This record gives sequence, structure tokens and C-alpha cells, in this order.
Amino acid sequence: RTEQAVAVAGGIIGGILLFVLIGITTYLLWKKFCCLLSYKKLTSPVKTTNANAIFKDQSTSEIQPKSTSRSRSIPFVIPPTLHGRDWITLTNEEHIQEDSDPYMIPQSGPRSSFHSLAGAYVVGTINPELYKFPEDKSETDFPEGNIGRLWFSIEYEQESERLLISLIKVRKLQPPADSCSPFVKIYLLPDERSYLQSKTKRKTLNPQFDENFVFQVSSKVLLQRTLKFLVYHVDKQKKHHLLGQVIFPLKNETLTDDNKLVIWRDLEKENLEPPSEYGDIQFSLSYNDYLGRITVVVLRARGLKLQEESHPVSVYVKVSLMNHNKFIKSKKTAAVLGSPNPEYNETLSFKADQTELDTASLSLSVVQSIKGEKTHLLGRVVVGPFMYTRGKELEHWNEMISKPKELVKRWHALCYSM
Repeated sequence: RTEQAVAVAGGIIGGILLFVLIGITTYLLWKKFCCLLSYKKLTSPVKTTNANAIFKDQSTSEIQPKSTSRSRSIPFVIPPTLHGRDWITLTNEEHIQEDSDPYMIPQSGPRSSFHSLAGAYVVGTINPELYKFPEDKSETDFPEGNIGRLWFSIEYEQESERLLISLIKVRKLQPPADSCSPFVKIYLLPDERSYLQSKTKRKTLNPQFDENFVFQVSSKVLLQRTLKFLVYHVDKQKKHHLLGQVIFPLKNETLTDDNKLVIWRDLEKENLEPPSEYGDIQFSLSYNDYLGRITVVVLRARGLKLQEESHPVSVYVKVSLMNHNKFIKSKKTAAVLGSPNPEYNETLSFKADQTELDTASLSLSVVQSIKGEKTHLLGRVVVGPFMYTRGKELEHWNEMISKPKELVKRWHALCYSM
């Protein structure tokens, strides 16, 4: 009997477990069927009539917003959970707001930069202001009295000892006549006997050259050389008229194989007056009244009377600050290998209080040195107040004082006086 009772109890328990298992399986199948039915119900109203059709279903209150910033080819379907709400057609600047749903109320406070951009530009368009390159001022800013501007590039090949020059373009030329046919001569000073020449561009004030030139020059003397560009105009009678020049010393540049420098310079008028007896010197003066400092930019000299020597000679400029004929301080430029027309472009500065300008003066002496031992004075000029100078030298000094912080450039004749 005991065995029979155990068998009956086991049968009952097994039946209960089987019934529970069948019930769970049935529930899971029913739930899955409900999900599939809900998915079919969501997707069934969407029907396309053509590529640009507007998707609507009146039975489910699904409305396509008429927004100018939304593509009409993309369907807009309202989820089943939001059915039954009162929806309105949205315009480009309107927002959805439902008092019954706190999640739909716009939050107060400043909008992000993203929202600001989205309000100003339709998604998918480009704001051109974000892609503008910085304006190249060299193409637009031309000072008053400008006679033209020249662009070129330089590069030096160490192994072959070649100086590579690319003549790029010239802009805003001021010709002597209505038409202009320009070309450029390029010199590597101090050699003024040989030059390279560009092609002539016909009837243009803004010639585009894009020509390459090569000078063979040793690396030992490269930084002592100076590039000189002369821009000419050819008239109908084949006569050449000089429009302007650019002088570019190489001593302040770092020239390597992988360093191609693109440079622009304004054209300068060449001094057409014949040189003075002992030559001339060009320099700029500037006075900074805030710092109490005089700045002298020694630019160039011309027509120097060099002493003929069998040894190589060099020429430098010595600038001295004087006060009541008392020596205060002197500075020198770098020496340039013997040329009657040396180029310097060096800046020297001196401390001078504003109260001393009526008694101070500057003396610029051009000196020739031989082997660094002997020196010979080629000429000098003094600029200063009425106490020491007259004429151009006095005018240069007074203009420097009247135009603080501005470089005033002048040519001066050298005289020979110890």
C-alpha cells in the first residue's frame, strides 16, 4: 500500500508541473503574438504613392508637418503611445507645447550655440562665413604714393650652391603713359655688370610673371650679397623707362633647401640725381617719445670713391650720438664687401631723452677697411638741430621730431671732413 500511495502522489505532482509548464508556454506565445500584432498595426498605415508623397492616415490622426526646413520626401509617423493627442501643423519657427505633458514644455534659459545655428541655417546647408580665409592685406592695402608692389620667392640649394629666385608678379604699376608693357631685371649685387631678365608682359599694370631664375653663388659669400629688382616699361619706340626698384639684402634671411621664402616689397623710386663728389647715403630716422629712443635705419650708399687696393676691401657705416659735441655712444653696421653702392638695411638705436634733442646730433661716417687693419674715411654726414646743421640735414631732424614713431627716410650727400 505504501508503494501505491507514493506512486499516486508522484503522478499528481507530475501532472501539476506539466500543467504549469503548459501554462507558461502558452503565456509567452500569447505575449509574442501581441507584440507582432502591435508592430503590424504601427506600420500598416504608411503607404507611398510616389517619391514626393505626403504620408497621412486620417484614422490615426497622423499629420505631416508643413515645415520649410524639413524634406517632404521623409515620412513622419506618430508613435501609438501618442495617439489621441491634439496635434497642430508646425511652421518653421513654432514649437510643440502640451500643458499636460511636462516633458514637452520648453525649458527657460539661454539656448545653446547649436540651437542658435539651427535656427539660422537649415540642416544640411553651409554657412559661408565659417569657411572664409583671412584676407591677404598685401593684395589690398597700398599706401598713399605707392608706385607698385613686387612678389618673389627665394631658396638656396646648399649642395649645388645655387640661389633659386621665382619672380611671381607685380601689382598697381604707375606707368608714364596710358599703356604699360613691363619687364624685370634681376641683379645679384655687388655685381652690376650681369643680370637676368624676365619676359615682357604686354599692356598690363598687374603683370603675372611666374618665371624662375638661378644665380650661382658660394655659401661663404651668400649672406653678403643683395638682390636688386628693376621694373621697366617698354614704350612703342622700344625705349626703356624705369618704374621702380626693390633692394633685398640676403644677410638677414635663413636660406635652406627646405625653406622657400615668399616675399613682397613695395617699389621705390631710384635716385636719378648724379652722385655727390664723395657719394651719398640713405637712412631713416625715428624718435619714440615714450621710450626716449632714436632709431636709425641705415639703408644704402651709392657713388662711393673706394681706395684702390690689391687686397679685398669692405665698407661699413659708423653711427655716433653726440651731445654738445661730446661723444655719447657709437654703433657700426656689418661690413659689405667692396662695392661703390653697398646695401645695409640695418637698424641701430640710441637712448636720448626728449629734453636732449635740442643739443644732440647724429654723425654717420662711411668707412672703408682693408684686411681689418687699416681704415679710410670715405665721407660723413651730420644730422641734428639748428645748432649744428642747415638745409636737408636740419629738415630731416625736425621732421623726425614732428612725426614721433614714424620712420622718415632721406638721401644725404657725404662730405669729407675730419
